[in-house]
Order: sequence, then structure tokens, then C-alpha cells
Amino acid sequence: MVPATNRRDFLEILLGGAAGLALPSRAFGQGPAPVTSVTSITRIPLGDNLTHFTGAGGNVVVLTGPDGLVMVNGGREEMSPDLLKAVAESTGGKRVQTLFNTDWHREHTGSNETVGKAGAKIIAHEHTKQYLGAEIYVDWQNRTYKPLPPQALPNQTFYTSGKMDFGPERIEYGHLGQAHTDAAIYVFFPGANVLVAGDALSVSKYPIADYTTGGWLGGLFAANKTLLGLGNAETRIVPGVGPIQARADLQAQHDMLAAMMDRFPKMMKQGLGPEDILAAAPTKEYDAKWGNPDLFVSTACRSLWLHVRELGGIV
Repeated sequence: MVPATNRRDFLEILLGGAAGLALPSRAFGQGPAPVTSVTSITRIPLGDNLTHFTGAGGNVVVLTGPDGLVMVNGGREEMSPDLLKAVAESTGGKRVQTLFNTDWHREHTGSNETVGKAGAKIIAHEHTKQYLGAEIYVDWQNRTYKPLPPQALPNQTFYTSGKMDFGPERIEYGHLGQAHTDAAIYVFFPGANVLVAGDALSVSKYPIADYTTGGWLGGLFAANKTLLGLGNAETRIVPGVGPIQARADLQAQHDMLAAMMDRFPKMMKQGLGPEDILAAAPTKEYDAKWGNPDLFVSTACRSLWLHVRELGGIV
């Protein structure tokens, strides 16, 4: 479990205070996605030295430099051998020198142990390191995550933002606040005009605020605003899972979240719970794009209850 630190105490208070807030029964039993065997890893060029890999459970972006590679996210653990083999084959066997984790969730950190043991630098927000080194129960998934071994933990962490040069390419990265989690980051390649947004951008399903590790609906909205301030209309945006998106797609999610940040607190102030809010169908004009809203509404309401002081007037 997490060492007895102030951070742990904060998490215990946060989760304990939320324990009495009932989620709709349909939000439970979601569990982890079924494990499926990897049939293929697909390579999609994004530029002369930048490549998008799909098929590993989460999107992976690889920058090839003169002497090695920078990889953003590493797919799921069970898919990592196929992913790393595909990366090696497409880059002439170059070694991963640096790996970024956009958050702690397992669809992005599955290659940490392998590249960590090989001596790679693993860069992430400090909270990602703490979460990966802890046992965490995520109630909306009904799943307990065990700590990763020390070699799989980020070995270079930050709190705000940073820049680095890799060969001729500049890489910019930064914290997105309390968004999908409170450890979510972006990684931007300005030369190729490619922005890796991680799970702050969702495709074909509603984005989730993982309140168990500090995410909340208001933070997701703020993170989308931050991402819109990066790049331009031609920027290609890589979500955590799913096909590459355009700025217009990010703008659409931002606008949806803005509407939900207006509607949900108003309904909560009227005394409505998650089931009541679902019954009122506040997302109906967005469901065609993002699908079933049940889990989104459930987790969003739970996250909002953890920020009632900021919202005011709910209790």
C-alpha cells in the first residue's frame, strides 16, 4: 500500500468522504477491458521521424532520433512484446531512450518494466509515479491495481511542464491538472505539429473523470481548454485510444464538457442524484457522438461532489 505520507492521507480522506455517495448500479461491474491476443500492431507515419502505433491497447507515438527513440505511452503489458518488436523492426533496432506516461492507467504503462530494465528514462507527473507504486482500488471499475515493480516506475518526474530536445526535434510536455486523473499530461511535437492528449480526449465514448485518482469534470473541461491553446487548426491530436483527431474534434468535446459543467451542478443543486440526472437525459444531443452516457454521468457526478466547495450551493 502507499507509504504513510500526506498524499496517502489526502487520498484516504477524499475516497472516504465519497464512499457514501451512491453511484447508479449500472456504473458498477464495468471492470477492466477483456484481455485479447494481439493480432497485429499497425504503423502509421506522422512525419519523417514520428510514427503512430496502434493495436497495443492504447495509442503509442514514437520519435526516432539519431541514436535512439522517444516513445509516448507503451500500451498494455500483455501487448508490449508485440509493440516493442514492431517498434524495433520499424526503426532498425534502435533503443527506447525515453518513455513518457500520459497517466498511470495500464493501457499506457505496459512497456514501463521492459524499457525501465533496459535503462530508459521514464518521464511522468510525480503523481503517476505514486499511483503506479501503490495498490489502488478503482470502484467505478470494481478493480484493484497492484503496484508495479520499482524498475517500472517513472524515474524522472515533474509537476508543471518541461521541454527537451531530441536530435533536431523539440518536445514540449505539461501537466493538465485534475483532468482524467490529477496526473494527466500532454506531449507536443511542434515540428511535426502532433499533440498527444492521452485520455483527456476521448473518441466514440464519453471521457471519464477518474475521481479515485484526482480527476473531475471541471478539470477535464479546463484540460481541454489548455489543449486548445496548443498548436493550431492543422494540429493532429492523438487521443489515449482511438483514431487521430483534428482540432475540431477537441473543440467539440470542450463544448460538450462546457454544457455539462453548466447542467450537472444546476441539477445537483435541485437535489437530483445520479439516477435522477440520467433520467433527465442532459446529454441527449451528444449521445450520437459519444455513446452511452451512463458511466460518464455517474463518474462526473461523483467527481463534482468532491468539489462542492468550489461549485457552491449544492450542500
